[in-house]
Amino acid sequence: MNRTDFARILTIQDETMQEFLVISAIGEDKSGIINGLSHAASENGCNILDTRMTVLGGEFAMIMMISGQAEQIAQAELIIPQVADSFGLTTILKRTRPRQEADASLPYYISVVSLDHPGIVREIAGFFSQREINIEEMETGTYAAAHTGSPMFSLDIAVKVPAKEAIAPLKEAFIAFCDERNLDATIEPRR
Repeated sequence: MNRTDFARILTIQDETMQEFLVISAIGEDKSGIINGLSHAASENGCNILDTRMTVLGGEFAMIMMISGQAEQIAQAELIIPQVADSFGLTTILKRTRPRQEADASLPYYISVVSLDHPGIVREIAGFFSQREINIEEMETGTYAAAHTGSPMFSLDIAVKVPAKEAIAPLKEAFIAFCDERNLDATIEPRR
C-alpha cells in the first residue's frame, strides 16, 4: 500500500466518522446573531456545511447544518442553545446524515412573477408534487411594482427532475399551467 492509498483510506474513514447536526433558530432580529451562532459552532471544531438565514418581518430565521466528530457535535449541542438563548432565540437541534441521491436527476431552476394573490405557492407546489418532482429550495417575496405600486409576488425554486422525466413536455406543461393562472414563469437548467 502506497502513501496515496493510505491517505485515501484515512480520508474515507474520517468522513464516515463525521456526525451531522441541523440547527434551526428563530427570534427577534438583533445585531450579532450570525456571528454568535457561527462562532459557537466553529469554536468546538465543527464545520458549517450549509446555512440559510433571513429576516422575515422583524424575526430572524436560520437553519444551519454542521459536521464534526461525535464529541464535537455533542459539545455543540450544549453550547449552541446557550448562545441562541442569549439572543432570545428559540432553537431546535436534530442529528442527521448527509443526503444520499436516490437516482440520477437533473437540477432545474424555476422563477415566477405575478400580481400577488393567495394560493400561488400551493398551486405551483402541487404541479411539481403531482409529477413526483422534489422541490429542493424555495424563496418567495412580495414587493410593490415600480410604476403602479401594485403588490407583486416572486417565487424562485430549485427542483430535481427525475432523469426519466422528459424535459420538453415538462416545460410546456409548466408554462401552460402558469399562463392559465396569469403567472410569468421560466424553467431553466440550474448551474
